[in-house]
Amino acid sequence: MIGTLHETELHAALKRHYARPIDQLEANVDGYVVDVLRADGVGGIARDIIEIQTHNFAALKHKLPRLLEQHAVTLVYPIAAEKWVVRVEANRRTVIGRRKSPHRGHLSELFIELVSIPQLVAHPNFTLEVALIHEEELRCPATGKRRSRWLRPWRTFNRRLLKVVDRVALSTPDDFRRFVPPDLSSPFTSHELAAALDQPDALAHKITYCLRKMGTLDVVGKRRNAWLYAVNE
Repeated sequence: MIGTLHETELHAALKRHYARPIDQLEANVDGYVVDVLRADGVGGIARDIIEIQTHNFAALKHKLPRLLEQHAVTLVYPIAAEKWVVRVEANRRTVIGRRKSPHRGHLSELFIELVSIPQLVAHPNFTLEVALIHEEELRCPATGKRRSRWLRPWRTFNRRLLKVVDRVALSTPDDFRRFVPPDLSSPFTSHELAAALDQPDALAHKITYCLRKMGTLDVVGKRRNAWLYAVNE
């Protein structure tokens, strides 16, 4: 099918999870191929679009604004709440080992990608839905000559959905207020937000940037070299 040549198992499985029997997969809409074109059941009239994006929101910078002119679009982004790492031989078929990763994904990871398109959150036709999942990450030996001791000997070549454990829909800028803890004193810096969320400063900077772009946060001053933010009331 169109658009499925380099599709990962995770992407394909999420399409099946979200699509209903009457929906169209890999449909052509306004010159773009969309993952799921939802029908309303009356004459097959298109109602809205579901796009699955496992990474690289930057690739949607031109596609989504065009689709949002005429359609309601739900962008689905999966985050691994739990993950198992599966190592296979170079043939990508023979399993060498399987272990559970200590990493636990959290909702705020969405800002790693959302930083590319934060302004779209304010569009009335746009919804971002995070699918919290259990997944397998498939790794095979890295090919080619290793140039340095820092190059990882294994590389990820596929992701496999085990199950969807939760779905969190974020439809308006107000929905993103949840990322500012209510007990955080206002105004606050990105560093203070990072401490309150128990997340790295780099991620907190992405959060404050996105919330400011979508109108949830205001810049209200400066403390030394750090910007001060307050939730827009």
